[in-house]
Amino acid sequence: MHTGLRITAFAAALAATFGTAYGVGRGVDPVVAESEPAPHDEHGGSTARQHGDKSHEGQERTPPGGLQISEGGYTLDLATPRVTAGRSAELRFTVRDANGDAVTAYQREHDKELHLVLASRDLVTYRHLHPTRAADGTWSTPVDLPAAGGYRVFADFTPAGKGAENLTLGADLAASGRYRPARLPAPDATARTDGYEVELAGALHPGKASELKLKVSRDGEPVNDLQPYLGAYGHLVALRSGDLAYLHVHPNGEPGDGTTAPGPEVSFTATAPSDGTYRLFLDFRHQGEVHTAAFTVRAGSAPGAQESAPAATPEHADGHGH
Repeated sequence: MHTGLRITAFAAALAATFGTAYGVGRGVDPVVAESEPAPHDEHGGSTARQHGDKSHEGQERTPPGGLQISEGGYTLDLATPRVTAGRSAELRFTVRDANGDAVTAYQREHDKELHLVLASRDLVTYRHLHPTRAADGTWSTPVDLPAAGGYRVFADFTPAGKGAENLTLGADLAASGRYRPARLPAPDATARTDGYEVELAGALHPGKASELKLKVSRDGEPVNDLQPYLGAYGHLVALRSGDLAYLHVHPNGEPGDGTTAPGPEVSFTATAPSDGTYRLFLDFRHQGEVHTAAFTVRAGSAPGAQESAPAATPEHADGHGH
C-alpha cells in the first residue's frame, strides 16, 4: 500500500472512530485529539525506522509503528472490530502475509511469539495481553473493556525467517455503550498502583536518545527483588497522545547478565521522535503478580516540570491478561 493511501485510510478510520457515538442512543461530543508528527518504532525494525528516516523538510517518511494495519507485506486482520463495554468477549485476529495466507511461524521475542497491546484513545485504559495461536494462525484472547469508546489494538511481532524485521501493526476496536471521554492525566514523576509507588527520573527528548529510570518501592521501602517478566525486570510501552503512535522499549540489561540488579531501578533508553505528550506504561512483576504503572510525560521536559497531579492507575484488569 502506498504511503498516501495509508494516510488516507488512517484518517478515515479516525473519522469513523470519533465521528459517531458508541452504541445505540444519544450522540456524544466529538473527541478533539492532539495533532503531532509521527514517530519511528523503538522496538526492532529497520535502521530507517530507528532513526526516523526524515526527508529534507524534516518530516518522517517512514510511517511510525502501530499506525498502519498493513506493512512490509503483512496485514493485521481483526475479526472482532466491536465489543460491548463491561462484558467479557473473545478478541480474535490473524496476521496475513502478502498472499493473504495466515502467518503460522514467528520468532519468539521475550518468551512470546506475539505481544498484543490494547489501549483506549484517551490513554486511560491499557492492556498488555498474550493471546494464544491456533494451528490455522488465528489468535484469540479474552477481553473485558471497562468503558465505551475507541480503542487501538497493536500486534508486536517478528515473522519467522532470515532477515525478518520486527513489525507493529495496529487496528481500531470499538466498545459500544455510553461514552464519557476522560481527560489525560497531568504529568507527574510518581505513579501509584496496587500499593506500589514508582518514581520516574529522566526525560524524553525529541530526536535524541535518553535514559529513563523507574524506581519501584512499596510501603516506603525499595523493592530489591523484582521478578523476571517475559525475560526482563520490566517492559515499557509509550503511546503518543493524539495518534497513539507506538514505541515498545526494552530495558537496559537483563536478568542473569551479571550486572543487572533485580530492582529497585529499571533503566530504559528511549528516543521521542517528536515534540508532544506521551503516556508511558511500565509492566513489572513482584511476588508472582504483574503490575502496571502509568505516567504522562512531555517530550523535552522533566517528568515533574509541568503542573503536578496524581497519575491515574491504568485499567489493567488487576493483572489479568498479562
